[in-house]
Amino acid sequence: MRIHTFLALFLSSSLLAGCAATQQNNHDLILTNANIVDVAAGEVLTGKTLVIDEGVIQEISDTGAASKYNAATTIDAQGKYIIPGLWDNHIHLRGGEALKEENKNLLPLFIANGVTTVRDAGGDLYPAIRQWRDQIAAGELVGPRIITAGPKLDGPNPVWEGSIEVATVAEVPAALDSLQLMGVDFVKIYDSTISGDVFLAIVKEAEARGMMTAGHMPFTVSLGEAIDSGLDITEHLYYSFKSGSPKEDSITNVIQASYETEKPVGFYTALDWLYESYDTATAQRFFQRMAAANAAVVPTLHISEVLDNLHQDDHSTDKYLAYIGDGIEQTYARRINSAKRRSAESIQFMNNLNNRFHTLVPAMQAAGVTILAGSDAGAYNSYVYPGISLHKELEQMVEAGLTPAQALRTATINGAQFMGKTAQYGTVEKGKVADLVLLESNPLEDISHTQLIHTVIFGGKTYTKEKLQQLLDELKN
Repeated sequence: MRIHTFLALFLSSSLLAGCAATQQNNHDLILTNANIVDVAAGEVLTGKTLVIDEGVIQEISDTGAASKYNAATTIDAQGKYIIPGLWDNHIHLRGGEALKEENKNLLPLFIANGVTTVRDAGGDLYPAIRQWRDQIAAGELVGPRIITAGPKLDGPNPVWEGSIEVATVAEVPAALDSLQLMGVDFVKIYDSTISGDVFLAIVKEAEARGMMTAGHMPFTVSLGEAIDSGLDITEHLYYSFKSGSPKEDSITNVIQASYETEKPVGFYTALDWLYESYDTATAQRFFQRMAAANAAVVPTLHISEVLDNLHQDDHSTDKYLAYIGDGIEQTYARRINSAKRRSAESIQFMNNLNNRFHTLVPAMQAAGVTILAGSDAGAYNSYVYPGISLHKELEQMVEAGLTPAQALRTATINGAQFMGKTAQYGTVEKGKVADLVLLESNPLEDISHTQLIHTVIFGGKTYTKEKLQQLLDELKN
């Protein structure tokens, strides 16, 4: 009897152990024969298997060990290249109630282009954005993870609808209180009417509260002042460019004094002065100062190229125009009409300026400034389409002088690091969220290969090439 009891217990234990082993190896998704693009090192890790459960990478091993894993779904990557989900670090969801549904309908365009996280740089759709974020997280809506500023902060009678007006320094605490109550992810400051003292007061108060700040900057303030006060991200290159002039202080003083008269110095007049006095060595010293202060910049090169050529380019046959709602397309008219009124001299100056802007990007990279890729896609920004425009931005960065690896970092690990989310996103590693894009070819050889998307994995869902095309087909007007 004792021998029989021992054998029964032994067999029972063995069966239970076998079941436990089977359960342990029963995973949601396995990717085999994949080449992982290590964006941090700028190299490719060949022949890898990824094990994914509940949207998180559980294991990465050599493909030869793949047989020990079982999964509900197995994908043979066949030597294709895996990159982290892309980040578009500057978009806009805006246009008010009239354009709410059209903005919502654009969200799948990001996923179709491998963009799994976007940074909404201020608008007038914040209550809707909160709802969309919840729906995306619940798998009820196809769209990217959204990091948002909510309403912009600006001065009296601001240009953009939905902005919070801050006319005096005394009003700054209440404005930031309102943003904190909304639960926004960062503070976006705009410069249409805001005064220099209010701008700096917002930055300082937000810094004291532990709130990240980003924005345009009035030319009555220097970027050095703003960074010293705690500004984290500067949008576009105008403000970094201003700091490349050895005459910045005197030009700033003239601009400040002009606001006490009936004829304040205009933005483009100031740009002309700065262009004439720009100095590469001065700029390089300032970029080193930016890097030391851990200040980031979003260059937005692609939108400048598009908008500065509106007077001559025909976009009527653009493939992506088919995905844009009539209401959003109508907002394009404002910039188109403005472009048609520009003089030949103005057009030439902006082309020269943008050529100069391209030289800033590799100089900033060399100085150690954190560069964040952003498209500025959204209503009112004519023909800068959600999703695909981020890829165009990466191409512009490489044309400016970055390597494909450096450009790829601006749309992956840099955003995650700067937003304090490297524990979850930005690289393909064990323990990271499985925001993944499977590419047909190696993007480190040619940055345009980021557009050769085979599969996107996001939110625990797998979007094959066929499903991505179906998403696009459903969006066509």
